[in-house]
Amino acid sequence: MPTDVILPQWGMNMQDGLLVKWLKREGEVVQQGEPLAEIETAKISSELESPASGLLAQVLVPEGQVVPVGAILAVIAAPGEATPSRQAPLPATSAAPPTRQPSLRGMAPAQESKPAAQVTPVARKLAREHSIDLAGVLGSGPGGRIVEADIQALIEAQARPVARVVPLTGLRATIAARMLQSLQSMAQVTLTTEVDMTEAVQIREGLLSQWRPQRLRPLDLDLVLFAISRTLTGHPRLNATIAGQEVLLAEEVNLGVATALKDGLIVPVIHRANEKGLLEIARELRELTRKAQDGALARDDVMGATFTLSTLASYDIDAFTPIIDPPQVAILGIGRLVEKPAVYEGEMAIRSMMFLSLTFDHRAVDGAPAAEFLRALKQRLESPRWMIGG
Repeated sequence: MPTDVILPQWGMNMQDGLLVKWLKREGEVVQQGEPLAEIETAKISSELESPASGLLAQVLVPEGQVVPVGAILAVIAAPGEATPSRQAPLPATSAAPPTRQPSLRGMAPAQESKPAAQVTPVARKLAREHSIDLAGVLGSGPGGRIVEADIQALIEAQARPVARVVPLTGLRATIAARMLQSLQSMAQVTLTTEVDMTEAVQIREGLLSQWRPQRLRPLDLDLVLFAISRTLTGHPRLNATIAGQEVLLAEEVNLGVATALKDGLIVPVIHRANEKGLLEIARELRELTRKAQDGALARDDVMGATFTLSTLASYDIDAFTPIIDPPQVAILGIGRLVEKPAVYEGEMAIRSMMFLSLTFDHRAVDGAPAAEFLRALKQRLESPRWMIGG
């Protein structure tokens, strides 16, 4: 019996995928479990394995097309076996529509059919010199007569450079759809607080010599992730996801770390971060970042996040409003670390300060519990000796 090759759902957030490349041609022999096609989703690029052995009897989706989850991509059959008629699936709705060229001033829409208009001799001569079809020109003179100014306007418009078009397709289209869906389907609220990271910076600097044999340089981000992993255990309403009318409190703390790529964004996940030490979290963060930049993340590397961290510190941003990645209920944004005057123990001093911005879904958690989490995290970062057993 023929077997349909279906685009699977790799994670509950996946809605569609871009068929980047067929690894087998129509009519070739394939084995079950053999890589069949390269698929790109909003989070990963992965190989789709063949669900059966036989011949790739029919390819329904061409390379470069975005299709929804569950779409039939191809049909595998035994040699000589008749295959049922299959229609190519419709492109996913997140795919960008064909680009529509803007109409030039004075140019009539192509679909409109009108009687030939009168043209002044000067306008006719000018149109002929510039190869302009008068049948598509709307006249501005009396009775719709085409005058010299109408032709001159078209000449000037055609001489202007055409704007560069960047289509919303593939990964960019999926990210755009997900962010719009997030804002439209959640009651998102953002709370911001400023943290004195002076002692945390001292901790980080003290770890330089300890981590040198590991060929690892400690980062402020390592300390923040470590603090989040411990703080969330006492604030389960923030470490949760929404499914329909239910809020699912996660037993594990799986931290997603938003990572910028050349053409988009990906969120690799540190699983069971609450069970890992500072050094282990730092190592895993470096490995996931390397894999993300190399396009080598596996499906498990980007699935199952219960809380996400996003940072724009390297871009000299102080604070921003991060957007929740559904079905999670919260995301934390961190800004740059900057030395500036602040009140410390009743006196002005130069301190290392940083903003934390927590966006949460008000459907799942109220403002006070969200603020309590942010305050607890601030306290852990401002008194960080616990990170090294002090």
